[in-house]
Amino acid sequence: MSSILFIIAQAPAGGGASSINMLLMMGLMIVVFYFFMIRPQMKRQKEMTKFRSALQKGDKIVTTGGIYGKIDEIKDNIIILEVAQNVKLKVDKSVVLKDMSDAPVQK
Repeated sequence: MSSILFIIAQAPAGGGASSINMLLMMGLMIVVFYFFMIRPQMKRQKEMTKFRSALQKGDKIVTTGGIYGKIDEIKDNIIILEVAQNVKLKVDKSVVLKDMSDAPVQK
């Protein structure tokens, strides 16, 4: 890859060769953006969708707003979250951030 950049840098600055070099550089930048930014984000999004679809009653979770609770009931895209004894919140499934089942209990 460094040899390609060296060849591009050594190319004469005249007419058609410079436009080809510019296209190669733009193509290289697009490939780099894809592999370092777009692809990892798509992978994280896919993992989060899989996690949210696997939620079950009794799982301890955290929402994007920072609310800790235990899932009491799941309907289509709505989760009934028990945050304290006899205190329940209705939240959208898309706000679930992570599973806290394995987190240590703090008092």
